[in-house]
Amino acid sequence: MKLIAHSPVRPFHYPQENPVLHCGKVSLETLARRHGTPLYVYSADQILERFRLFQQAFAGRDHLICYAVKANSALAILKLLASHGAGFDIVSGGELERVLVAAPQAAGRVVFSGVGKTAAEIDRALEAGILEFNVESETELELLADRARKLKHVARFALRVNPDVFAETHPYISTGLREHKFGIDIRQALRLYQGAAGNRWLQPHGVSVHIGSQIRSADPFGAAMERVNKLVRQLNSSGIVLKAVDAGGGLGIDYRGGSFDPAAKVREYAAAVQAALEGFEGRLLLEPGRFIVAQAGALVTRVLHVKRNGNKTFVVTDAAMNDLIRPALYQAHHEIVPVTPRPGRAHTVDVVGPVCESGDFFARDRKLAPVQPGDLVALLDAGAYGMAQSSNYNTRMRPPEILVEGSRARLIRRRETIADLLAPEMLAEGR
Repeated sequence: MKLIAHSPVRPFHYPQENPVLHCGKVSLETLARRHGTPLYVYSADQILERFRLFQQAFAGRDHLICYAVKANSALAILKLLASHGAGFDIVSGGELERVLVAAPQAAGRVVFSGVGKTAAEIDRALEAGILEFNVESETELELLADRARKLKHVARFALRVNPDVFAETHPYISTGLREHKFGIDIRQALRLYQGAAGNRWLQPHGVSVHIGSQIRSADPFGAAMERVNKLVRQLNSSGIVLKAVDAGGGLGIDYRGGSFDPAAKVREYAAAVQAALEGFEGRLLLEPGRFIVAQAGALVTRVLHVKRNGNKTFVVTDAAMNDLIRPALYQAHHEIVPVTPRPGRAHTVDVVGPVCESGDFFARDRKLAPVQPGDLVALLDAGAYGMAQSSNYNTRMRPPEILVEGSRARLIRRRETIADLLAPEMLAEGR
């Protein structure tokens, strides 16, 4: 039986001696029988393997890999990465709390990004002693100075500059152009750093950039960092010496199962970033998320019905857009494979969920191996922005999550219950 993808591309495969889809050494059929469906399954071994690719590629310089929590915020995954030296890129107070619960010792390795930080979130981050605030507007810098003064905590900050670099990706996840809501015009940065340098409660610590997500070429990263390095030299000339450059994240994967060498892609990315930062001797911060966790995860779901409407064949599963919204939101592609393959030729089908929306689909006009009601299928490369973007739409309970380490499978989040969903709500009295 041909492997779907072997490490280091994907940890999901069909062993020759047992042609049932496995994550590492664990059968997905066994996990589905034990925990029900839909079900998220992640490989801890692959997560660490991808993390180490970045460690190795940047080993020659002072660096910190700040995993982007928004990609997958499972506490067990945060704890796993923290135990191997990871820092964290957060975009909300809630994500900070997750890091503090999973790995309180990593608070000093946290960078706080995001365009709309509240005073309460800033206060909590100052008290926690995070590494750096990535500031995205002049008014945010003023708010940060005010909160730091009131709490009597010096705030280390980096301006997130907008280098106006185009990255070829989905428009919803492109962030590096002037018309986007993110960052500060790089032409205004020198003035803002100079103004902040005189404030005793602000410490110009670094400069940050993030141009988008799911970017497959190293060239845009290099172009962005060249502009950042020019700004760093200008700051040096004015007497402001920064200790860190945050190169952001955004390195993409191959969702379609083509030729893809993760190690080579990280080396190419590292070469572009480091060449563009020639002469900068400070610390390099990196914020990979998707690249580390996406291909380590799969969503396992059971086929409920196979039905025909006119010329269309629909494979209806018990997973839905509330479990994995990427296909509906981004028209994203996920490979879909049977857990236990059946003989026969592939058919063109739409793979859909039970949610009451025509947009509730995982694939349209896709060639899929034969399946029947009751069969299990796996949606691959679902480790990033799957569970993290899930919801309770249609009052559906979110699925459990399993973390596989070698031959051990561990439940890291139980399936929600209807009691969980109804707990925050109150019935109005006398109505």
